[in-house]
Amino acid sequence: MPHALFDTLVLAAPMAGGTSTPSFVQAVHAAGGLGFLAAGYKSVEAMQAEIRTVRAAGVRFGMNVFVPDPVQLHPSPAQVVELEEYRARLQVDAARYGTELPPLRLDDDDAWQGKIDVLLADPVELVSFTFGLPGAEVVRALQQAGSAVLATVTTKDEAEAAAEQGVDALVLQHASAGAHSGAFQPGAGTRAGGQEAGRPGTTAELVALVRSAVDLPLVAAGGVMDRAGLDAVLAAGAEAAQLGTALLRSDESGARQLHKDALASPRYTETRLTSAFTGRKARALVNEFVRDHTDAPEVYPAVHHLTAPLRAAAAAAGDQERLNLWAGIGWRQAQAGPVAGILAGVLRNA
Repeated sequence: MPHALFDTLVLAAPMAGGTSTPSFVQAVHAAGGLGFLAAGYKSVEAMQAEIRTVRAAGVRFGMNVFVPDPVQLHPSPAQVVELEEYRARLQVDAARYGTELPPLRLDDDDAWQGKIDVLLADPVELVSFTFGLPGAEVVRALQQAGSAVLATVTTKDEAEAAAEQGVDALVLQHASAGAHSGAFQPGAGTRAGGQEAGRPGTTAELVALVRSAVDLPLVAAGGVMDRAGLDAVLAAGAEAAQLGTALLRSDESGARQLHKDALASPRYTETRLTSAFTGRKARALVNEFVRDHTDAPEVYPAVHHLTAPLRAAAAAAGDQERLNLWAGIGWRQAQAGPVAGILAGVLRNA
């Protein structure tokens, strides 16, 4: 039976950058899942507008918020030098499109306090956090306002730290998941394939490890593409699974068509964790940009701002080789078509 907090076995990942649109979240709800809007990269006003749109549709939903890292917002002098060197190397890519690179931006906390203030003043049912923990005071304030709080973690240690802050549930992300790693402790969640000695090799193994240490509802994320994947994480102790890559090619997904097409193209044969696009490790299909910039500095979101015009220009030019083609290791199973059909396959006989 689904856990009462979710009332479903499947959550749709909050995919920032335009993928998790209000219509996508509504389609997920209609298909028997639970969708999350993504506040990342949006203004406070844009976040509020999306909340109003989904709320007016009468569907259940959650909101995901990026937690700023104060260390990366105040990079060391050595890191600033690294960023300037990376900016110089990116000039070759910029020249390809006749694009200007912006100066370094080091102060972007993604309107953190403004978004928290809105969520306290106008609560949503579920609030999840990625890239860090919001702090026990924020957790308590959101709970008192009527929201359940979820934290994204990648290891047992991170799970225990989140539990200490009093969160209601955990999104447990394995390294096989597509897009950004939610890791926030040094060395966590950024291994290439999850196969190193002593590391859980599968999402189900990670669930079993954390289940033995933390008594909170667990949502398993990473490599769940079908009913078999869902059954595996449920058997390991998860209450639900979170799907991202499995839904990227859906009709309602707001992902670029170039991205959707790349997931189905035989041209791409592997994924890799890379910091080339944003300065934070994220799993993507390996294209020319990933191969060309294996030494990109890990300073987020400064690198995100540096590469943003390049990614926009690549999209306008129809060039998949310089786009951030986020994908989990199960990307070949991603299906096109309505969300309803994709989720029906995952939820069959549930």
